[in-house]
Amino acid sequence: MRRQRALAIVALAGVNLLMLGTRGGNAAGLPPNPPADRRPWALVWSDEFDATNGSLPDPTKWTFDIGGGGWGNSELETYTGRPENAYLQDGLLVIQVRKESYTGPDKITRGYTSARLKTQGLYQWTHGRVEARMKLPYGQGLWPAFWMLGSDFGQIGSPACGEIDIMENIGREPSIVHGTIHGPGYSGDDGITSSYALPGGQRFADDFHVFAIEWEAKFIRFYVDGKLYATRRPSDLPSGANWVFNKPFFIILNVAVGGEWPGDPDSTTIFPQTMLVDYVRVYQRGGS
Repeated sequence: MRRQRALAIVALAGVNLLMLGTRGGNAAGLPPNPPADRRPWALVWSDEFDATNGSLPDPTKWTFDIGGGGWGNSELETYTGRPENAYLQDGLLVIQVRKESYTGPDKITRGYTSARLKTQGLYQWTHGRVEARMKLPYGQGLWPAFWMLGSDFGQIGSPACGEIDIMENIGREPSIVHGTIHGPGYSGDDGITSSYALPGGQRFADDFHVFAIEWEAKFIRFYVDGKLYATRRPSDLPSGANWVFNKPFFIILNVAVGGEWPGDPDSTTIFPQTMLVDYVRVYQRGGS
């Protein structure tokens, strides 16, 4: 069993981070505070997924998106709330993608099932460090993601609400993840994006990695395993576009199948596939 971790103010200098962000002895790799704000990060919310094996994710922290309508991306899966697609095992959240004929409550029959979890309506944050330690699935046509949407999504929709893609991967690029921001005038293929590649042909499916953003009023920094690979600022936006990231956002975890970006699975794609999540944590400056 995994050790419990208490909420605590975490000074990022002079602290043994091995105790904060490890599983199997690997450090989370929290980077130093940026010069603009020297206050320490404080852990304000987390899910360590330590409940009984086989149980569903904590309903006080997560809800499910349900359905098979393509989700605006011509996706092929139906998202369910079943334990077959999302469950806890040995201190991990398991999102399992299955190749099966399934008809959801929307009466749409699809050939794949998966899960999409979100904190919408339960928890939302304005600014902070948001991170997850994850092991990704692999294969043509798979699309795992760890991302955020503005909490006014239900009122104004996307891209007006804003979107922060902390990590996206498409299965045909097993060594590459993407970090992107979307908003009005810079969405879809025009999202402002960067990528990070593992060295030496390593795959994100081979081990756990920490994906994170540090999000403050005038920048969003993207990290993999503590390595900064992109910084986004209002000056990066197209002329006249609005920086829509100074309001509450909620977290989403999902694995899509197919869609306009990854393409469809093919004969090389093995099912079932799983995305494993060790933890999700949110920090804010001084706990504010």
